[in-house]
Amino acid sequence: MIIPNGGVASRDGVRAMQMRGGTSKGLYFLADDLPADAAARDDLLLRVMGSPDPRQIDGVGGAHPLTSKVAVVAPSARPWIDVDYLFLQVMVDQAIVTDKQNCGNILAGVGPFAVERGLVAAQADQTSVRIRMVNTGGIVTATFPTPGGRPRYDGDTAIDGVPGTAAAVVLDFEDSGTAASVFPTGNITDVFGGIPVTCVDNGMPVVVVAAASFGKTGQESVAELEADEELNKRVQELRLEAGKAMGLGDVSGTTVPKISLVAPPAHGGTIGTRTFIPVRVHESIGVLGAVSVGTAIMVPGAVGHDLAAHDGGARLSIEHPSGALQVEVELDSSVTPPKVVRSGVVRTARKLFDGTVYPR
Repeated sequence: MIIPNGGVASRDGVRAMQMRGGTSKGLYFLADDLPADAAARDDLLLRVMGSPDPRQIDGVGGAHPLTSKVAVVAPSARPWIDVDYLFLQVMVDQAIVTDKQNCGNILAGVGPFAVERGLVAAQADQTSVRIRMVNTGGIVTATFPTPGGRPRYDGDTAIDGVPGTAAAVVLDFEDSGTAASVFPTGNITDVFGGIPVTCVDNGMPVVVVAAASFGKTGQESVAELEADEELNKRVQELRLEAGKAMGLGDVSGTTVPKISLVAPPAHGGTIGTRTFIPVRVHESIGVLGAVSVGTAIMVPGAVGHDLAAHDGGARLSIEHPSGALQVEVELDSSVTPPKVVRSGVVRTARKLFDGTVYPR
């Protein structure tokens, strides 16, 4: 049954699974369970999540950008890829659904979801799923335990920003492409409004800027940063200028690029971060955002390189307000700017419910 606004009738409901992926939470859908028309699909998702409303009280969204996310998964038409994953960010207080960014945290649940829905057959003990990230075209292999032919969610892997432990999901990203795509302005550093920055995109467009450039230590709490109106104004002005330079156009209505303030590590890690996503400040840091920051700080001359406690190895500990996120980045420094060889990260995921969600 179709209702006038083009969505699916509320009484019919839509099959969905809610999962925690990394430090985010969202709804996972099979593409066939959603309208094929993008406008009708987005209308449905807004009503499912309860947007626009700052509390999302009439939907299943969690009233925060990190808990108002959607994964749309489909079998891939490419024979060497298992599934395609489209990430959609549903704005909380605006009637906007955007595909302008990727999400590495929600990505952590895509492999288990694909097995749960029968898109990929479980292998013995553990299963690897090759995933095409539709938003960026990147390829990642997710490996996770599947004893008895079903995804296992309990385990002993802890990630900062999530209480308790769960089964590890290893995400191994393939070569991100040309060096120019990783440093989209073509420069290791740029200067916008008198502030030196490094624009980087190893899966997530990020503008890396020293916290000291804004008169900050980089150890401020999320609440302190969000309450600083002047800081937020300057960060958004910088984001708009950097977005154009990165080839993203007018980013005033999008969620990328992110702005990541970096500082010397305070807890034995490689670098300290505070990330605007783009207006709220992340309680931790996004997976692909951390990979992009890690890529930047490995390059001599890039913003943050001189602040990092880096021993030259591939493993980096990216500190954030809730702890730290471990990433691995390997670069080919024989070319300028350097080319990414591989990057990876360990996340966890957990199925929260599987059933029918009813849009308003």
